[in-house]
Amino acid sequence: MVASESEVMTSLSSVEDPELKLKVTDLGLIYSINIESVHVEVDMTLTSPGCPVAPELMAAVHRAALETEGIESAHVNLTFSPPWDPRIHASEDTKFEMGIFD
Repeated sequence: MVASESEVMTSLSSVEDPELKLKVTDLGLIYSINIESVHVEVDMTLTSPGCPVAPELMAAVHRAALETEGIESAHVNLTFSPPWDPRIHASEDTKFEMGIFD
């Protein structure tokens, strides 16, 4: 069985940003998911380039991706292009929790 992007995203929704205590998926930190057979490439960003928990967060995303049925290997790529902006990338509920009212 080949995993779908939505199945991987569901697995990644278990990962929280340890500083904000919000899901990385709701924050919009996951930019793309590319699946090739049993391997997944996850492109993600951080809330800031100097994020002190970057290694921990990337490892948690990696572990969560591997929990997806049909995925046997994963690689997490870190990117800052485009820069993360909660007004653009975060879900509406997350913006509300962060006190962002557009």
